[in-house]
Amino acid sequence: MRGRTHARPPESPGPGWLRARLGRPPADRRRSLWRAGTPVVVLLCGALFVVSAANSGGTDLRPGRYTDLASLVKDEADQYAELQQRRTELNDQVASLSAAVSDRDVNRYQRRVAELKDPTGLVPRSGAGISITLSDAPEDVINSTTGDINELLVHQQDIQAVVNALWKGGATAVTIAGQRIVSTTGIKCEGNAVQLQGVPYPQPYVIQAVGDQGALLTAIEGDTYVGAYREDAADPDISVGWGLELEDRLTAPAYDGLLDLNYAEPLVPVSGS
Repeated sequence: MRGRTHARPPESPGPGWLRARLGRPPADRRRSLWRAGTPVVVLLCGALFVVSAANSGGTDLRPGRYTDLASLVKDEADQYAELQQRRTELNDQVASLSAAVSDRDVNRYQRRVAELKDPTGLVPRSGAGISITLSDAPEDVINSTTGDINELLVHQQDIQAVVNALWKGGATAVTIAGQRIVSTTGIKCEGNAVQLQGVPYPQPYVIQAVGDQGALLTAIEGDTYVGAYREDAADPDISVGWGLELEDRLTAPAYDGLLDLNYAEPLVPVSGS
């Protein structure tokens, strides 16, 4: 029809219309959000790392860190060595400050302390002696046994028996794994290791004694418990390790463990006391 106005059909709404209807931010606004949010995420991650490091105290928070006993023993020994070094430094400072004090009573006590250092094991000892090595039975013997496996392993009482026999033989110094043994040293088994001053040492266990070799050998050969252990060592079905060597010269370092003595007190008076 002439004179009739033909209206232009409306355009179909596109993606831009849909974004506007839904309130979706345009591209430049999204980029601004990313720029503002990224530093926040990085700061949060950094804070988590700091919190994890503080809680771990320098150790690994994940389980399964140690795959074998040797790794655990080495790590514990390294930490103990660091603490020993720190303790030595502090003791040196105390000794230096004490020496600078000019007092009659202090000097008298210092002389008494110096006299007791050697008999208490705080002075190195060198001389002839013997070395004894104790170890578990070979792996093939352990795997093939059908009896009590405890007979094939070195135990706390085995080590203690050898040490006691050496003391009876007049040893002037005894070491286990190079660590000086004194009257307060506790020998304690922890799994497949022995603890000395709280530090684990794996087998084989090397026990050395400075003293008269003849007297030490006589004491070892005359000890009933050690004799039974040596019989087990000679039995092919048990074969626990035993070795003895005469040493022309051994050096036993000074004891460098804790000197504090701990003791228990009863909470209530003991009847009859």
